[in-house]
Amino acid sequence: MTDSDTDNRHLLVLARNNPLEAMRVAAGLTIFGHHVELVLMNRELTEEESESEQGELLELCEIQPLTTVPGMQQYFEFLDSQALAKRLLNADGVINL
Repeated sequence: MTDSDTDNRHLLVLARNNPLEAMRVAAGLTIFGHHVELVLMNRELTEEESESEQGELLELCEIQPLTTVPGMQQYFEFLDSQALAKRLLNADGVINL
């Protein structure tokens, strides 16, 4: 394992209250080589949010959002409480926005 491998973390970004900011943060963290997962929580995204510049950044960074919102499971991989808990435990760091 090289030094750069140990510097790269598995980070979980939780979009609880501010999905646009969470998208921006998740995309930004990939610049440092971290593996980043974004979980959209609490409510469905508005059309404006899903078509925003931040949404485009996710595509460019190859981040496929996950969700705990049943109404969004047709667009994103759905995590039930057990799957979310497993991801939380396996992450090196969690950012809650």
